[in-house]
Amino acid sequence: MSELLAFVGLGFSHIVNRDAADHILFLMALAAVYRLPDWREAVWVATAFTVGHSITLALAVTQALVLPTPWVEFLIPLTIVATGVENILVRDRARAPWGGRYRPVFSGVFGLVHGAGFANYLRGLFVARVAVPLFGFNLGIELGQVLVLSLAALSFVATDQWVARLRRSERWPAAPRLRAVAVSASVILIAARWALERAP
Repeated sequence: MSELLAFVGLGFSHIVNRDAADHILFLMALAAVYRLPDWREAVWVATAFTVGHSITLALAVTQALVLPTPWVEFLIPLTIVATGVENILVRDRARAPWGGRYRPVFSGVFGLVHGAGFANYLRGLFVARVAVPLFGFNLGIELGQVLVLSLAALSFVATDQWVARLRRSERWPAAPRLRAVAVSASVILIAARWALERAP
């Protein structure tokens, strides 16, 4: 039990510290388009991300898949840029292809890339048995993601209320749309810089 808890703590701390800024930024980009009434859609997207990164993490840690670290570190910010661009381009999710239901697939595929990033960090910590450490680390990551997404949701609600009070005209986009564009534009700028810095 102590081994499991140690890896849960390791996974949690890995996702909530400064070194995980790229993963936190990706979660912010994923969540930027949702409001509280959209929580079911947000859960599907977050779950798909979890499935994606869990698959790659398991494959990479068990040496079934070996990916070059420079390419993984370069692709992670590109997933953030792509998510931010999609957030800005798709104004009406109900009219998007497949009614916007492609986002879980999109998120799962990008989760595969992020899982490889987690694996590069975790691979050196495993000696023989991987099941318990892998499960514990994944559980810790999920708990960290729940915390990050909960804080994001609270900040988005507060931002929407503040922006709604500042809107000068009904012609302006609704507060959630303005907030989604602002968050997405910010993460695009930051992640694009990272991608340039990390280009192999």
